[in-house]
Amino acid sequence: MSARLTRDARTALRQAGFSRRRFLQGSGALIVTFSLGSLAGKLGTAAAQGINGAPAKMLDAWIAIGTDGIVTAYTGKCEFGQGLYTAQMQLIAEEVGVPLARVRLIQCDTSMTPDQGTTSGAQSHPANFNRANLALAGATAREALVRLASQHLGVAADQLVAADGAVAVRSDASKRVAYGALVGGRKFDLPLSTTARRKHPREWTVLGTAVPMVDLPALVTGEYEFVHNVRVPGMVHGQVVRPPAAGARVVSVNDASVRTMPGVVKVVVKEDFVGVVAEKPWQALQAANALAVTWSEGSGLPDHQTLFDYLRTQPSRDFMLVDSTDVDGTLKAAPTVLNATYRFPYHMHGSVGTSCAVADVQAGAATIWSATQAVWPMRNTAAAVLGLKPESVRVVYTRGSGCYGINGADTVSYDAALLSQAVGKPVRVQLTRKDEMAWENYGLPFLINQRAGVDAAGTIVAWDYEGWTASRGGRPGYQTPGNVVTGSLAGFRPAAFTPRTPAPAPTGALDNGENTAPSYVAGRVGTEARGAGVVKSERVLMHRIQSPFFTGPLRSPERLQNTFAHECFMDEIAARVAADPVAFRLKHLNHPRISAALREVAKAANWQARPSPRPSRPASGVAGGRGVACVAYEGDNGYLAMVVEVDVVVATGEVRVKRIVTAQDSGPISNPDGMRNQIEGGALHGMSRALLEEVTWDAQKVTSIDWRTYRTFPVGAPVPVLETVLINNVDEDACGAGEGSITLVTAAIGNAIFDATGARLRQVPFTPERVKAALGAAASV
Repeated sequence: MSARLTRDARTALRQAGFSRRRFLQGSGALIVTFSLGSLAGKLGTAAAQGINGAPAKMLDAWIAIGTDGIVTAYTGKCEFGQGLYTAQMQLIAEEVGVPLARVRLIQCDTSMTPDQGTTSGAQSHPANFNRANLALAGATAREALVRLASQHLGVAADQLVAADGAVAVRSDASKRVAYGALVGGRKFDLPLSTTARRKHPREWTVLGTAVPMVDLPALVTGEYEFVHNVRVPGMVHGQVVRPPAAGARVVSVNDASVRTMPGVVKVVVKEDFVGVVAEKPWQALQAANALAVTWSEGSGLPDHQTLFDYLRTQPSRDFMLVDSTDVDGTLKAAPTVLNATYRFPYHMHGSVGTSCAVADVQAGAATIWSATQAVWPMRNTAAAVLGLKPESVRVVYTRGSGCYGINGADTVSYDAALLSQAVGKPVRVQLTRKDEMAWENYGLPFLINQRAGVDAAGTIVAWDYEGWTASRGGRPGYQTPGNVVTGSLAGFRPAAFTPRTPAPAPTGALDNGENTAPSYVAGRVGTEARGAGVVKSERVLMHRIQSPFFTGPLRSPERLQNTFAHECFMDEIAARVAADPVAFRLKHLNHPRISAALREVAKAANWQARPSPRPSRPASGVAGGRGVACVAYEGDNGYLAMVVEVDVVVATGEVRVKRIVTAQDSGPISNPDGMRNQIEGGALHGMSRALLEEVTWDAQKVTSIDWRTYRTFPVGAPVPVLETVLINNVDEDACGAGEGSITLVTAAIGNAIFDATGARLRQVPFTPERVKAALGAAASV
């Protein structure tokens, strides 16, 4: 049975004139390797690997050029709606020197593409678009072609130029040789050239332009093949049976309860994993609903209404990011001390389409078509779940339901694999809405206390952060299938949790990968100060407890929650000293890029300098206001600022977001249209999370299991005016761009509500009920 590749992948192989195996055997293709060594630490791999486990610095087939001049590239970073597929094609076209139409890209297939870990955290641009990996492979290929052409034409390499799929003499363009003629029938055994020169953004002709997403026509016409559309000969269908309560375990399963139902193939039980396989999807669903399973009692859940008290009282693993050791004394001496507490609930990914996967496990080998954002880690963990060797498992990334984190894509892949292994046939599983929403890995809740001291001149002299969050599981990575529900039910444990109190003193240098430290502290650890701010009396302490639910990354994980607390608190301090919120932030920043983004957004939004709240606020009708927020995302992965304008209906507490203006500096811009799409999409996603979203539960189980019980920004709702300022910083490295704007929206909306009404919201979501309560509290002061 042959793999079901996407149309682009099939076309790429056909037009290149080679199978991937023939590439590796050396027939007629330029083969270039590049190093993943710089990523190995972040990815958590023992050693970065190339195809078939080859050492990273050895040859690996990342770029192939066919005799017809078609360039086929292979990437370990996948497209799931962020425009990365198109941008990587632009990168190859630019660096190799071919028209975009001659580039084919194959992504995330463990039988073909390199191991680049997980596509996540807006890290694909830092990984592939700077001076390593895919970008350097393209530059290495171009320089190799020039050297070959120099021999072919008898002209010195420095007199040649590579462009438009050929190498030509600078002084006589008629003397040229096409790439296909140079490499046809030959293999170039080259290591990655660490001296290969990338083109500077000022030289770009393909990168930096607004190329439309190459997959968009197929998406809008319904031709695109998602994982839900994968069909394999002999395929049957599976449905899982999840526990009725958190912590419940299987006591017994009565196969006879469904044995005579139409189409039933088999009931599958492994530890606490239960599933049904049938000939058709509806038959599988009916049988799963009818299957008689006896479960133990659940372990119980904390009271939803007192979640944040629960976070504060559980055993925790503590981390101290910075501690100048003088915070208590500085606060005691400060003439003004402010204190505020912020609360952020569990959120879910809430993918519009439920997760789906297809697996074919036969004769000790497996192929899994999955929407996982981590095909190589999935290869390892699926092998563990199935009891196979990793090299016996092939994972083919096939785009699925939108995610930006970890929805059910990984767990449903294990579902399909376990059921396929049990019946010896290909099995397709698509989760029900309830199974998806009740058992996904939720975004983390947060409780954050902030204290700040302000001197007589209105300057912040001390900042004290203490936060609590709850986590369990996460991405399975390379070794922990128990981090998601199916792996756990099948007998694998989630990542271990070990309490640790007190936190050890910080060492090394500030790592602000979760934006736990506010942008306004110096971030000093030892002799280094890596914060973006000027406040030197600083303490940042985080407590992590074990979550009662599975959790995992959800777009801007932890960064959104922390930035909500930081930027709202910064606004509260500015209001206390009657300072303009933009000017007050600039006064406490010490980083030119975040300051520049803040100035640019203020200019674009026509910001009028004055303190918040606005001086005249209506007691009825509609109150309008503006709010600002900024962040150095992860400290070094994008610099953003945002202004939001809102109307608040005083009688009802309804918040209407009218305008969102965002300025973003992510280094050189690969595709301005793609970056703008990411900023605007992130802003709308953040608006939904700020105003509507919250996971709910009772004493035993999650109760937000459909679109009536888990509210998101609805289709057809009024959309605010979205404006973006793209700061094209061509002399800096490429940063991530996909998670920045969502990080700011909640804080900016909260600050805009305060500006409009004088009411401060410190708990998400900003429901009309909470807004009305805050209005009442503000009126009584």
